[in-house]
Amino acid sequence: MEHPAVTNFRNYIRIKTVPPNPDHASCTRFLQEQAKELGAKCEVMEYVPGIPVVLMTLAGQDPSLPSLLLNSHTDVVPVFPEHWKYDPFSGHKDDNGDIYGRGTQDMKCVGVQYLEALKSLRKDGHKFLRTIYISFVPDEEIGGLNGMKKFVRSDAFQKMNVGFALDEGYANPTDNFYVFYGERTVLWVKVKCPGQPGHGSQFLTNTAGKTLQKVIDSFLGYRDEQERLLKENKNLRLGDVNTVNLTMLEGGVQYNVVPAELSVGFDIRVTPSQDLTEFEQKITSLCKAAGDDVTYEFVVNKIPEPSERQNQLTCVEDGQNPWWDAFSQACEDEDINLDKQIFPGGTDSKFLRQVNIPALGFSPMNRTPILLHDHNEFLNEKVFLRGIEIYKTIISALANMKV
Repeated sequence: MEHPAVTNFRNYIRIKTVPPNPDHASCTRFLQEQAKELGAKCEVMEYVPGIPVVLMTLAGQDPSLPSLLLNSHTDVVPVFPEHWKYDPFSGHKDDNGDIYGRGTQDMKCVGVQYLEALKSLRKDGHKFLRTIYISFVPDEEIGGLNGMKKFVRSDAFQKMNVGFALDEGYANPTDNFYVFYGERTVLWVKVKCPGQPGHGSQFLTNTAGKTLQKVIDSFLGYRDEQERLLKENKNLRLGDVNTVNLTMLEGGVQYNVVPAELSVGFDIRVTPSQDLTEFEQKITSLCKAAGDDVTYEFVVNKIPEPSERQNQLTCVEDGQNPWWDAFSQACEDEDINLDKQIFPGGTDSKFLRQVNIPALGFSPMNRTPILLHDHNEFLNEKVFLRGIEIYKTIISALANMKV
């Protein structure tokens, strides 16, 4: 006999929500059924045609109080099936109770854990002082521009009066649990390297290839500096430094033709302590080092406006933020040791913080290898079920906070 929550989780994993063509229809039907079982009001909103945001509502006893938002994203990243032990969309569970599938850690687990925790609390007769919203948003894995970014700027969101939000974290291989109170800014930069075109048999000067080499050396040289900084300072974590990785190469028309332009793409993550105006100047200088005619552009993401940079961090100091106090006390009640960090990647929490809503990234997965976006992503069913119990305590504490 399998726990019904585990069955629900595995069924959710089986829905292929991989951009650019996620199965939104099946996902929405699944979530509507979950809302019905929970006894929650359910709305489907499209801020971009064909890209749904599913919002569930449990009205609180005092709807005038700021509400609690439990957010998760429905989309998952692509897979390379040949590298998986099992079909990544089968929800396969092995004899050890390890459930394999894309999204088991990032982050369909959390969405189901919210729902199952609330079902259990409601079944036990618990009532909530504050209104609870459970949002399931699309497109997080490709930047969130058609999902959370539009959602938080909508009239419907403004009426929700959200006071605090929970979103995703990731697994911790130790006994501890990560909680993330901020995150690095994600910048995808495309650098265009022009040069002299011609026949591939010649020693041409100032070719696009030579310029490209200089650009790569400049950017990866900066990467090496940041990596050394991380290794030499034991007090720093990954989220405290900037990372640069070469992820895209474009250009060329034929093997015997020297092209007039080549392009290189970098995935850059910038820590909150870095001044972003100064960092853009750094990007400019790295390009200029390769040549005055080298140009760059931001792809999808760009440098946030100054108004969007003011609330990058959620206060996690005891006695200074009642939401944090309620969250941390609930974790203490569950005998959880928290490891507070800056999230190394990017999540939808940034859009919440940009509109002055404090948010924490938390996924209750310990003693679990970090496998988000990796082959053979899995989560053990005991860890999954333990997460539901943890969320029951956390959600109850936050939704009944009287301050």
